[in-house]
Amino acid sequence: MLELVLVTLASALAGFVDAVVGGGGLVLVPALFSAFPSAPPATLFGTNKAAAVWGTGWACAQYFRRVQLSVRSLLPAVACALAGSWAGAGWVSRVDAADLRRALPLLLIGLLVYTLARKDLGRHHAPRWQGARQAAVAGVIGAVVGVYDGFFGPGTGSFFVFLFVRVLGYDFLHASAAAKLLNTATNAAALLRFGLAGQVWWPLGLALAVANVAGSLLGTRLALRHGAGFVRVMFVGVVSALVLKTGYDAYLR
Repeated sequence: MLELVLVTLASALAGFVDAVVGGGGLVLVPALFSAFPSAPPATLFGTNKAAAVWGTGWACAQYFRRVQLSVRSLLPAVACALAGSWAGAGWVSRVDAADLRRALPLLLIGLLVYTLARKDLGRHHAPRWQGARQAAVAGVIGAVVGVYDGFFGPGTGSFFVFLFVRVLGYDFLHASAAAKLLNTATNAAALLRFGLAGQVWWPLGLALAVANVAGSLLGTRLALRHGAGFVRVMFVGVVSALVLKTGYDAYLR
């Protein structure tokens, strides 16, 4: 019973973090592994997706009611993210992720240093391209991060946000909105793959989904109220926590 309470609270916090800037898996996945240490990893990843897809979907709907973005230009990215996540989820139980686990904290440190060094990064919304070129670049981002999300997952939303800011020229608020759309797609594709393989605890996943949506509601409201500056601060905080967590898992555990 205590384990259920703890993972439910973790799911609510994950929904809040994920709604603002991504990285909710940093909270919920370790909580699931701690509460159910003997469970197969793929089942815990699948159960995490069963909760996360609802929180990201809710946040996506709220962002797109308030933030002006061309959904049409993002549709190819959504399709690429779906395909990438589906493929990545299929590799979870067949490929050793040890090398990726060791490389991830180093990649995150680079991302964090770059963000801190560029004080103006993500403060102004000035897309570099329009139309087909923007759609093509967003598609590449969707495919690459989608594979990562299906296969491994921690920090997916943060990677989406950073790449939309750095590569496409979005501010942090618009990047977070776009990230929610793609992250909903990757979560849905991975969940379907895990579900078809019988690797989801559905009763627990649906209970966690309710808490995840509640946290997502609060996070989305704060992000929309306080804008790109608030999202940037949250981004730095979440990536810093990801560096510590992934670094510990890769090198000290």
